[in-house]
Amino acid sequence: MVLRFAVIATWLALLSPGFAQERIQVVTTTTDLRSLTEAVGGDRIAAVNLVPASMDAEDYQPKPQDVLRLKNAHMLVRVGLDYDLWIDRLLVQAGKREIARGGPGYVDASFAIAALELRGMSVGPGDGHAHGSGNPHYWLDPKNAEIITGTILEALARIDPANAARYEANRLAFLARLRVKLVEWEEKLAPLKSTPIVAYHNSWPYFARRFRLDFAGFIETKPGVPPSPAHLAGIVKTMRERGVRIVVREPHEPDRDVAFVASKAGASVVILAASVGALPEASDYISLFDVNVEALKSAAAR
Repeated sequence: MVLRFAVIATWLALLSPGFAQERIQVVTTTTDLRSLTEAVGGDRIAAVNLVPASMDAEDYQPKPQDVLRLKNAHMLVRVGLDYDLWIDRLLVQAGKREIARGGPGYVDASFAIAALELRGMSVGPGDGHAHGSGNPHYWLDPKNAEIITGTILEALARIDPANAARYEANRLAFLARLRVKLVEWEEKLAPLKSTPIVAYHNSWPYFARRFRLDFAGFIETKPGVPPSPAHLAGIVKTMRERGVRIVVREPHEPDRDVAFVASKAGASVVILAASVGALPEASDYISLFDVNVEALKSAAAR
């Protein structure tokens, strides 16, 4: 009798609207956008990112299975600002109108973001990005998460209006946590205000603006192209003149040139994560900043 009741109860659960409702399949180009989409979507979505945490989206070479993922997706979230241009070709191959540009499930997360380093259609000298649409690393300003999650919320509400209130509640809860953490991060990085820093790649203008940091130079001038000896000499000269004691690199970036300029100028090398998952401890959007703030705070205390 007990077994029979258990079977009936199981069937009732399976037939209930909440259980039977299909989760929304979301494809994001990056881990950062996946984390922010999950913060809004909660358990109503199943998200997957295309670009591994260990590389820039600019360098990503799409795989055949990426098209299949898009074919099965209800929603696509991209970085935009020419950072993930390859997704346009994949969208054509997938041929799914709902997530194509202009479709209800298409999200360009750069919408309404105030982009830095805009240069029209020109390529900026030494900026490390082969495009003029602005620096694409806007997620590294935690305040921009308000705009990004707002854009994501609008798309989820369009394609799943029955759960719009749940998505809005998720977003507000996430932003409340983020605001508390932002005060903490600002306090911890206050001693580094105006402290000159050198980085390998120009991933950090939004982060620097938010926390009043001063990036005095960048080792890489073009993505994937090693800096010339003359450029390295110029970086060392700048570091000595300005008293730079911190050199930043991301986990996937080559160590040789970073170690060289650091040794010549008596600086410390600090490894920061520019994306969720680039370091093991940076497992979601908030912990990404926790890890980077603690690393810079420790370096400044040496």
